[in-house]
Amino acid sequence: MKFEHIPIMLNEVINGLNIKENGIYVDGTIGGAGHSIEIVKRLKSGRLIGIDQDTDAIAKASEVLRDYKDKVQIVHDNFSNIKGVLNSLNIEKIDGILLDLGVSSYQLDEEERGFSYNKDAHLDMRMDMSKPFSAWDVVNKYSEKELENILWNYGEEKWAKRIAQFIVEERKLYPINTTLDLVTVIKKAIPKGARASGHHPAKKSFQAIRIEVNKELEILKGAIVDATKLLNPGGRICIITFHSLEDRIVKDTFKELNQSCICPPEIPVCVCNKKKELNIITRKPIEPSIEEINSNQRSRSAKLRIGERV
Repeated sequence: MKFEHIPIMLNEVINGLNIKENGIYVDGTIGGAGHSIEIVKRLKSGRLIGIDQDTDAIAKASEVLRDYKDKVQIVHDNFSNIKGVLNSLNIEKIDGILLDLGVSSYQLDEEERGFSYNKDAHLDMRMDMSKPFSAWDVVNKYSEKELENILWNYGEEKWAKRIAQFIVEERKLYPINTTLDLVTVIKKAIPKGARASGHHPAKKSFQAIRIEVNKELEILKGAIVDATKLLNPGGRICIITFHSLEDRIVKDTFKELNQSCICPPEIPVCVCNKKKELNIITRKPIEPSIEEINSNQRSRSAKLRIGERV
């Protein structure tokens, strides 16, 4: 299957990065290189560093960017390790970074990856296939309370307690091995009336388990802080999120980086020595146009936030 991934809010991202032709830019989630190809086209003496934890993405990005090999370095890693990646390339500072979070269209569509609740596959959901821990481990080994917490905190699933109970009861009889095994259990757990309206009954649970498998929320704040420190003054950070939990972390972290003093008001002189690191370019997130949503339904929940290094 081809790695196809339509870049979300492409023009908004390119404008947001404010690309300089001699700058160094990082695409921390290079995917199919839809954003990266447009970044690199604008570089003369500049460089693009592409990072992804998915080897299929790296293969696709290498193919898309083959005509720009002299300007591009692609690394198999997680964007949370940006400091280590840039250090290994002897890069001290960069001029922009893009993080396009969430699961790619390819990962959803590729059956054996186990991300989709519409296709039967082994319970996997790993973005980095070299890691041993998968969705199967979460579903079959986590305690009932751990499952409930994940489904509630990461999926905002109101039936979290009941779904966790049903999963634990089911796996006493047989392991829950496939995506459709899990969908069946979730459908049993959610009352028929609640299943009749809205999105697919397994959508929130699958999102929650995927986030847990890939530690997506755990790594996000630290990665934003690290990336901001690596930016040259005037350098931009652009982050695309796809659900409220991610967006809240980005918003709150930008706000923290935007503050210059966090001393209590009763202390007359600043003793925290905190310096403002980031100007917030987008007070409200940028969202896709109606035209983009109509042509690419997977863009409908996307939000883009942009910050600029002080």
